[in-house]
Amino acid sequence: MEQVFIPQGYQTVMPYIIVDDAVKFMDFMKAVFNATEKMVRRRDTGEIMHAEVFIGDSTIMFANSLTDWPPMTAGLYIHVADADATYKKALELGAISVQEPDDKDYGRSGGVEDPFGNVWWITTTKP
Repeated sequence: MEQVFIPQGYQTVMPYIIVDDAVKFMDFMKAVFNATEKMVRRRDTGEIMHAEVFIGDSTIMFANSLTDWPPMTAGLYIHVADADATYKKALELGAISVQEPDDKDYGRSGGVEDPFGNVWWITTTKP
């Protein structure tokens, strides 16, 4: 396989999500998943043209939707320290339950759909 250069702080595959309100989407990720802002580029209107956040060691890219670029949602699987607390926080901030957290052979996991239509599978894995 050919050697690929990947810049520092990026991964081989990263989601790129288009939402109707990228500012609120970023706020949701910061509040629920402790995301940290990496980069934000805005259009003249103030809307987010391109943004990136870190969640742990992963990068999520996203932008505001446009007429030519309608919302594109994703399914995301995220490892957290406490699946129950993270699930509860997501619900408090407007997510809806897809599946309440329950015990699995690998740990504890549940799912939510965020206010932007993305589904997050929130998991705490057994060591």
